[in-house]
Amino acid sequence: MDALAEVLTRPAPFVALCALLGLIVGSFLNVVIHRLPKMLERQWQGECAELRGDKPTAAPRYNLIAPASACPGCNHRIRALENVPLVSYIALRGKCSACGMRIPLRYPAVELLSGMLSAYVGWHFGPGWTAAAALVFAWSMIVLACIDLDTFFLPDNITLPLVWGGLLAHLLNLFPETSLADAVIGAIAGYCALWSVFWLFKLATGKEGMGYGDFKLLAAIGAWLGWKALPLVILLSSLVGATVGIALVVLRRQGRDMPIPFGPYLVVAGLIALFWGRAITARYLDLL
Repeated sequence: MDALAEVLTRPAPFVALCALLGLIVGSFLNVVIHRLPKMLERQWQGECAELRGDKPTAAPRYNLIAPASACPGCNHRIRALENVPLVSYIALRGKCSACGMRIPLRYPAVELLSGMLSAYVGWHFGPGWTAAAALVFAWSMIVLACIDLDTFFLPDNITLPLVWGGLLAHLLNLFPETSLADAVIGAIAGYCALWSVFWLFKLATGKEGMGYGDFKLLAAIGAWLGWKALPLVILLSSLVGATVGIALVVLRRQGRDMPIPFGPYLVVAGLIALFWGRAITARYLDLL
């Protein structure tokens, strides 16, 4: 055990371990991305039925564990050897082994992104609890971005624990560059910033420009990175969002009135700020 611990304190083995762990976790993230919105929808339908006074209908167990993963085309149960991150997708040539139905590219893409991002977290922060906390933040960001792209919804089940997780990380002094006070102010300022934009836009146009989940996501980013990172996050997310939105309109893939999820842009900006926020801000101030 001592020899293993000594090896894992070295940068290269630790980065490799983070990459492997990221690939494995990425497979589970796919499950969360697919099932969590369906679980919440079932929960809401049950609550609505209860309010109407309807008798609850018995439904099969459905959560992040059960039922076992299966092909949506033929209901073929995915065996362990068919669920190895990336390797199984390549071996199966992107198709179900039973019916030949094509497996969406989203699944290996999420696994690869999780592995690469986890490896970079391990390299950037080095061995220790700070890297472990940053991994939780990065994995949560991947899930939130994908769910928002699919459903235009950022679930409280992830955003709210992420807020408390960021504050806990600073309570334990895992990110010494940012104080606990900065994190608390960041959570408050992150929520209030987009909340204010929401109401100003609604008063000016009579329309809702974003969802409440965006407020909570920026509050979570503020809790993890501190209030000083928020201007950069808001600027980057707005620039990326505006660029993508204009490009979609120009390419006629989306109408001017069609909604665009803002969560993925906040996620990208939050990850950039996590790794390079201080360097970018310092460079900007030097230019000024």
